[in-house]
Amino acid sequence: MAKVDPNVKLLEMTQDAISLIYVACRQCYSDKFAGDVFLNESATLEKKEEFVKKIVSSGHLSPLEHVKFTFAIEGVSRALTHQLVRHRLASYSQQSQRYVKEKDFDYIIPPSIEKNPEAKEEFERLMQAIQQSYTKLVSVLAKDNINGEAANQDARFALPQAAETKIVVTMNCRELLHFFEHRCCARAQWEIRKLANIMLSICKEKLPSVFSQGGAKCEILEYCPEGEKFNCGKYPVNPKK
Repeated sequence: MAKVDPNVKLLEMTQDAISLIYVACRQCYSDKFAGDVFLNESATLEKKEEFVKKIVSSGHLSPLEHVKFTFAIEGVSRALTHQLVRHRLASYSQQSQRYVKEKDFDYIIPPSIEKNPEAKEEFERLMQAIQQSYTKLVSVLAKDNINGEAANQDARFALPQAAETKIVVTMNCRELLHFFEHRCCARAQWEIRKLANIMLSICKEKLPSVFSQGGAKCEILEYCPEGEKFNCGKYPVNPKK
């Protein structure tokens, strides 16, 4: 058992993403066949990138749905993935606690507990106690000839939300922008905000014409839409409210 930190790796992204977004958008306003435009378009990459930037700025985001990113994520808690899978326009493949025995599970410690010695000691004691109880449950079930995944699927009910998990996530660019708007916000829960910022950094590096202005909603609006009560101070509140 050990405390772990998030690790994110980009597994794959759509090939020639800029050209694909460019052609998909051009199809909306052209009588030409996108298949021919994609093969014969003479516009330079720089011109396509400028076009895509304008598309993103204008809010015409449906062409972005044709481009997707796939991430491998580890070192995050089950509490985080319960939030993550609420973003429905995405695909998920998560490590199973039924097929993977949690014989020595890692866990995530919240920062507020990490910096408090007494709280950290109690938290780590609890994780160790849960591990012992989980292991004992598996052993006791074996006496009734309940083994393997059959034992795991019931013993996992004792596992904490802090337990580390691994997941593969695929989102298209439009959904990623939406994900970042909500999860990069200072109001988002600390763990998923940390994950979102790591993913945003990767997206900005790989596809800056789409993600250069990505982030919390205030990054685009240049004001805080959450109201005075929840304003973090980075931007003023909505001047219309």
